[in-house]
Amino acid sequence: MTDPADSPPKRTHAPSQPPAPPHSQPSEPLAPRLSGDAPLWRQIHAALSRDIADGRWPAGTHLPSEADLARRFGVNRHTLRRAMAQLREAGAIHVRRGAGAVVTEGRIDYRLGPRTRFSANLTAAGRIPGRRLLRLETIAASRAEALALDLAPGDPVHVAETLAEADGVPVIHSVMTFPGRLSALPGALAAGAGVTEALAACGIADYTRAWTRLSAGRPGALVARHLMMADGAAGLFTESVSRAEDGRSVEYGRSWFCTDRMSVIAGEGSPPDGL
Repeated sequence: MTDPADSPPKRTHAPSQPPAPPHSQPSEPLAPRLSGDAPLWRQIHAALSRDIADGRWPAGTHLPSEADLARRFGVNRHTLRRAMAQLREAGAIHVRRGAGAVVTEGRIDYRLGPRTRFSANLTAAGRIPGRRLLRLETIAASRAEALALDLAPGDPVHVAETLAEADGVPVIHSVMTFPGRLSALPGALAAGAGVTEALAACGIADYTRAWTRLSAGRPGALVARHLMMADGAAGLFTESVSRAEDGRSVEYGRSWFCTDRMSVIAGEGSPPDGL
């Protein structure tokens, strides 16, 4: 899929590491007041949401441990975890086992269209795009790859696995397959080019998405680890084909979006501010 491949990769095979938090944790303990008829987890969710919105916990800050938060709120861990799950689903934090909960900048609106480009989407959202090239190889096409690219099974194809990042935080994991006839493409990608530049090196000046299929699910353990997703967390899976101006298929992409950090928008319009 074209989406995450438009920004230059950092040529490394190391898995992404979470960014170092730029802020220390507040020294003053939380002093929540839980009362009323609302369930305790909702009150905790509201209290933490207010603290994040008010800047008490800036983006990049690690929240206290589950044990610490449960003690401060005077609740058990099950209640605390339900409140944290709501924060994660809202995109306010991302959680990874062993790393704890980190406050995010909020979900990024990511637009899918005929000419979707990852770097343009991230730049428009005020984020810094990045990409790690995890794997690059030329192999025999599988049945699905051959069908998507109008090839015969066993024909040579170039496969690039990438991890796209926003401000250093992983957001999209992709596996992109290209026809073997694009002989200059692997060298261009390995040298640091994005997909648009690599295709241009093969004489393809423009390409558009022919179709995209979206589905919800849970990525495999390795992909989830790359994306720093919580165990069992769901994501958005997209499958797409892009074609050159002459109608020939040039890319077959499969991507997992971390929906804790990204919202996908289809169509030409945009939601109103604040929605």
